[in-house]
Formats: sequence, structure tokens, C-alpha cells
Amino acid sequence: MGVVEKFLEYVKFDTQSMEGSAATPSTEKQRELAKALFAQLKEMGAEEVVYEEERCYLYASVPASAGCEDRPVVGFIAHMDTSPAVTGKDVKARIVEGYDGGDILLNPEKKIVMKVSDFPELVSYKGKSLIVTDGTTLLGADDKAGVAEIMEMAEYFLNHPEVPHGKIRIGFTPDEEVGAGADYFDVKLFGADYAYTVDGDRLGSLEYENFNAAGAKVTVCGRSVHPGTAKNKMVNAILLAQEFHSLLPAAENPMYTCGYEGFYHLGAIAGDVERTEMEYIIRDHDREKFENKKAYFLQAAAFLNGKYGEETFAVEMKDSYYNMREIIEQHMHLVEDAVAAMEELGIEPDIEPIRGGTDGARLSFMGLPCPNLCTGGGNFHGRFEYACVEDMEKTVELLVKIARKSAGDEVS
Repeated sequence: MGVVEKFLEYVKFDTQSMEGSAATPSTEKQRELAKALFAQLKEMGAEEVVYEEERCYLYASVPASAGCEDRPVVGFIAHMDTSPAVTGKDVKARIVEGYDGGDILLNPEKKIVMKVSDFPELVSYKGKSLIVTDGTTLLGADDKAGVAEIMEMAEYFLNHPEVPHGKIRIGFTPDEEVGAGADYFDVKLFGADYAYTVDGDRLGSLEYENFNAAGAKVTVCGRSVHPGTAKNKMVNAILLAQEFHSLLPAAENPMYTCGYEGFYHLGAIAGDVERTEMEYIIRDHDREKFENKKAYFLQAAAFLNGKYGEETFAVEMKDSYYNMREIIEQHMHLVEDAVAAMEELGIEPDIEPIRGGTDGARLSFMGLPCPNLCTGGGNFHGRFEYACVEDMEKTVELLVKIARKSAGDEVS
């Protein structure tokens, strides 16, 4: 069973995580894939296979080849859950062989079409084979493509112990999509010197920078009075909430930013005249700009409290994660090895900052330096998600090459 067959098997598991759950994993159904992977790892001969049942983390080892026992231990990590944004139940995946570069009819009955005009990058896959859905669910390439690629890499080394490599550690996590993938990751048990998350998109993508991130909840307290007698008495929390948002820089909105530009994002608003709540995320790659954004946010609330009364605006703010570049810069051989491996395989490296977060960011600050590698997928978190067969196969070669480099093996 190759990487594509593994992937098609894994996407049959509904592993959608859930926002707001206090449990880990956030959904019990994630355990089913974890158990299946546990059984496969045992069957293929992996060592130190541990399914941490309470929290649904899975760890395993591929032993070092003879003579490489003293080489650094490299880890590869992927997450088992899929996004809450779109259902992952009853995924109907199919392979479009020899894609012609045009629009793809996903669902004739519902007339769901993946259009090149909407996704112009599709043209670059002309002549390759794409795995798509029927347009009613996401595919799950984020991150079951990464899971399948790590499993295929592990099976290769277990079947070819003569190929030089140091000890390899494997980690599969729950709940990455709801920001909790690293919450209970046991870095000490994992025991790797460094690792890579396999959670990127197009072939060649390599990421070692991400946003600094914070979440903020703004509660606005108003006063309801009959509108017929409301003059100089009513305080409309909805309108005050709008006033608060108007104080934030209009250009620093995710709709208008790209690259290294940070933003304030209003993700939810709900309430009435008496009480309105807004939920924001605050992002910036630059730590100083990030701190300035948070300070400005608090100043806006303080200004309006000075205008309307000290109890009007309350802000709860909490940092979520930080830019892993701070850590990876001390271990740039990880990036250099990945770039060299790509170039040796004819893959064009594409190093860009992540406009989001990754388990690798938090793990890096937990003592496990952890850049992010490609998977060969695209359009994550939506009905038009896809994975490229040839790029997934190439990603497996990339993982093998990086693991060999960790043992000092320079054979091309």
C-alpha cells in the first residue's frame, strides 16, 4: 500500500475537531484514526509505539541503521484532525488522472465545479493526477496527506534497514486545527533533537516563520432605555462596539494584507443594546509590531472608557503563540538541509512566512525546533481541497532524503 492508498484510507475517517471544547481530544472520533495508525505502525515493525489514550497522541520510532546510532534524532510530526470549517464526514475522494488544466466538475448532480478562474494555480498541475472530493466535504489533505507521507517514509526505512539514517521519531497529534495540537505533546518522551511538521501545502513550500498571535475578547456594556424616552439616557452597546472597531486601522484588516503584513481580525460579534461581545485575533510576524498592535488595541478601549465611563469596555487578551523564527535562527541547518534535499530532488524551494500558526511554532518554544514542510495539497479547509498524487510521492522522497541527511548521508 503506497502513500496514495494510505491517504485514501485515512480520509475515510471523520476526524473533524471542534472549537470551544474543553476536552482533549475535542472530538472522540479522532481516536479511531489514532487507533488505526497505531495498529499499522505495530504491523510494519515500528518500535516504541505509544498511543497516549487519554489525550490521543501517538508516538513511534524507526530505529537507526547500523553505525548511525549516535546521529541526531530527527522527528516528523503531523496532525490527525481536520478543520471544523467544513464537514469531513463521508468524504468521497476520487483521482482525476492526467488533469487537463481546465475546470473540474466535482459533482454533476449539484453542479459543483472547481474553476480555474477561482483557483488559477490549478493550471500548474496540468498532466498530473489530482485527488478531489465530490464538492460536499473537505478532502482532509490538511493534514492526512502529511500523516500518509510520514507513514510511507517510515515503512520505507523499516523495509530498507541498510539505508543510512539516524533514529527517526514520529508524532501524530489531535486538535491542531483548533489551536490545541501542542497542548499535551510530550517533548521529553518524543526525544528528538529537532523535528519537522509535515503540514504545508504545495510541493516545495518550506516555512520557518509564522505570526506572533494573540486573541482578544471585547465586552461592551450599554444601557437599554425605551427608545421613545432614550435621549441622553440610552447607551447602545452595539453602536459603541462599531465605534471601537472604527478606531482600528482600516488597512490592517486581513482582507487588505499579505506577506509580512499583520492585522486585526474581527472574527465574531454578537449582542444587543445592553451587552455586545466581539472576538478578535491580532497577528504580526514582527515581535515589536505585534506588541505595538496589542498596546494600540488596549489604548482604543481605554480611550472609549474615558469617553463613556470606565466600566463600558472590558478587554480580555491572551497570547496564543510566537514566531518560531526566533528559535529556528539558532538551528538554520534544519532549513539548509531541507533546501539541499529539495534541490537534489529537483524540487524548487519556496520559502515563505506562514500567515497563520503551526504546531511547530509552539513546539519550537517548547524546546523542539520544528520548521514546516510541504504535503502537496491545496485549498485546505474547503470543498475545493485537493492533493496531487505526484507531489505527495515526491514529498515522501523528500522526507527520506532529509532523514538520510540527519545521518550525514550525502548520497543523491
